[in-house]
Amino acid sequence: MKAFFFTLFLPLAFLLCPAGVFSQAQYAFRVSFTDKHGTAGDLSRPEAFLSARALARRTRLGILIDSADLPVSVTYTDSVLKFTSGVLHTTSRWQNNMVVLLTDTTVVAPLRTRSFVTGAQLIARFASPLHAMPVKDGSGRKDLPTAEKAVSLMKTTGAAYYGDAYDQIHLANGEVLHNKGLRGKGMLIAVLDAGFAGLNTLGGFDSLRSSGRIIDTFNIDYRVPYVDGYSIHGTEVLSTMAGIIPDLFVGTAPDADYALYVTEDNSSEQPFELDNLVAGLERADSVGADVATISLGYNFMSIGTKDASLSLADIDGKTTVAARAANTATAKGMLVVASAGNDGGVSDWGKVLTPGDADSALTCGSVNGSKAVSPTSGRGPNAAGVLKPDVCMMGWPGIVLNSSGTTTAVTGTSIATPELAGLAACFWASNLKATPAQLRRVIRESAHLAETPDNTAGYGVPDFGKATLSFDSIPDLSQFRVGPNPFTGSLSVWTGARITDDLVWRLTDLSGRQLGGGTQGSTQGGIVYIIPVAADVPAGTYILQLSGGGSLKSVLVQKMLENH
Repeated sequence: MKAFFFTLFLPLAFLLCPAGVFSQAQYAFRVSFTDKHGTAGDLSRPEAFLSARALARRTRLGILIDSADLPVSVTYTDSVLKFTSGVLHTTSRWQNNMVVLLTDTTVVAPLRTRSFVTGAQLIARFASPLHAMPVKDGSGRKDLPTAEKAVSLMKTTGAAYYGDAYDQIHLANGEVLHNKGLRGKGMLIAVLDAGFAGLNTLGGFDSLRSSGRIIDTFNIDYRVPYVDGYSIHGTEVLSTMAGIIPDLFVGTAPDADYALYVTEDNSSEQPFELDNLVAGLERADSVGADVATISLGYNFMSIGTKDASLSLADIDGKTTVAARAANTATAKGMLVVASAGNDGGVSDWGKVLTPGDADSALTCGSVNGSKAVSPTSGRGPNAAGVLKPDVCMMGWPGIVLNSSGTTTAVTGTSIATPELAGLAACFWASNLKATPAQLRRVIRESAHLAETPDNTAGYGVPDFGKATLSFDSIPDLSQFRVGPNPFTGSLSVWTGARITDDLVWRLTDLSGRQLGGGTQGSTQGGIVYIIPVAADVPAGTYILQLSGGGSLKSVLVQKMLENH
């Protein structure tokens, strides 16, 4: 079940494509590896696989470069492709796997016996080869045209200037941020969606195009850079943040930079779309995105005629590949804002979807202008009992720019989610020393139901006029670095210099329940401390609190199963 509606385009190029191109079925398998022996990456040269922007974000937040950042072994991927005569679709450095496209499934059983392979799972079937499908909707134009003149925000940001977008921005007091000059400048927001029809032509994106603020584009379905097409849904999502037509519509982060990724396959609903989300989040991390917004959600899926749906038990915040990727992205320093979905009180499912179930995601529900929750907004908690959604924004309905360049009312958490992501990016720019966990906490605590949160509205609608992050209250994170993250056993803490005190640590779950703690002496001349996490602590996302030498730090850490 997708967390949105969209219009499926069937362009002439698709109808005229020769039938022979689509004559052979293709199958997608997720192949997992034992290790990363043979990786082309080197931890001493992270600039080879992470952008300068990504490295700067890690340095700013005290995040260690570790083995999870290393690319998947080229030795293993090449071996799989040669052994299967397959086609590479995606790789995941965080989850150490690849997705390979095959026409001959008889090779899968012997593939599973290879010494470096831990599993090969069927995740999709295509009636026609996926990458042979045509680039649709006139998306062959790679270079974005520029407008004659960039449109920028005026100093006055009153109701008339915002136009039809005013109510949804004002509901969360977002104009307070804009009036302080916090409009997203310098922040990079990654949008993972179904397609961006009209990106190259719509006037509402003139400023975005002409100022060169589209940093990266990629269609993960077809492995091409073209994203203009496929669906209007991503266009509507993007408009809530980046759209600028003064006196008609202005988005929540009109001066931010953007990375645009197509991860949704409009023609099917199969598990491989979760792997596309993983690939999208990893690409967003590698280009240095600060915020990722996902107006997609999944529960009911199939592979051909075979049911491949998730169970409610799977929606526990740490089991699906998409939820695990959201948690890892957070651990790497990105704020992940995810839709709660539209399966709330009107379906047998009733709960949030994945990746909105992710432990560390800032999950967004939908309300109207009176802050009443939409009947369809996804409910919590997730299967592990974590409160969801976190907060809500206006999506019952929300206003977007449509394919005609005018405004339209659209209902769903798909629209509420990017509204939140844009304002969160603007807010974060006021204090870049804050971690994603701190940002999420302050946004939740600013909301109108913060004293009585529930699993329908979460903490309610945030108030960005009320939420403040004091520079004085945010510690210097350069003193401590934690890794590996994700981890399977113990954690190590590196300090920038010898500290005179022992290191005091405390491990809690996201609700604050303590799972471990103590005082650690140092090794290696007072620079490295080993944190012994108990073996019976289950896989999941936790908060590690550290203090020593006058410095404090709280960081999200993700525990994974061995060879998971």
